[in-house]
Amino acid sequence: MALTPCPSTLHSANSALNLNQDDFLYHFGLSKTSVDLEKLFGDVKLIHYAKATDVTFIRLGTSGGVGVNPGSVVVTSAPVNGELKEEHVQFIAGKKVSREARLDKRLQQDLIAMGEELSLPVVSGKTLCADDFYEGQMRLDGYFCDYSSTDKFAFLRELHDKGVRNIEMESTCFSSFTCRAGIPAAIVCVTLLNRMDGDQVTLTKEDYLEFETRPYKLVTAFIRQQLSL
Repeated sequence: MALTPCPSTLHSANSALNLNQDDFLYHFGLSKTSVDLEKLFGDVKLIHYAKATDVTFIRLGTSGGVGVNPGSVVVTSAPVNGELKEEHVQFIAGKKVSREARLDKRLQQDLIAMGEELSLPVVSGKTLCADDFYEGQMRLDGYFCDYSSTDKFAFLRELHDKGVRNIEMESTCFSSFTCRAGIPAAIVCVTLLNRMDGDQVTLTKEDYLEFETRPYKLVTAFIRQQLSL
């Protein structure tokens, strides 16, 4: 990948990165609030105009595990923010606005049952939605680290004791938006590491690719079941 510095910006010759202008911010660990995640839900308008009914949203992705083995497929029972509250926080017109972040319980149960039927290592648990990639997740390998490894593991143990089984960065926004829209929703993410063991993904390429397909295998099987295919 060729990077060319300019006076006010950074250009990348990598077409994949160009598709996501905030990729650098994300991996530098900066907040993703610059990404208007609600733009990703423009489909809600299309669904409304199409007069579609019985619509379901399911988010798929990767995550860091909390006390679970790499390759575990976590079906989120409830997302929590950095304060460990089941809320999504926005600032609108200079005011803090907190909205409930809730997922559909029946959908969760159906997805877990499907995962078990497929013999996937499926786990139900809460998901921590961190505000950034490093400090918000208590990583020790970031550019700043004003806490100790003792602090990190104490926090991870607290998360585990409170039912958190994985960490990512989108769940409260997704859950709050779908809840507000009255759309049943679920989150299915595979874990690429156990954060209790470290901050780096050490999987082989083969394991990484196989683990990454697990949420898709589960959800596609669920869709086929729902459509009687």
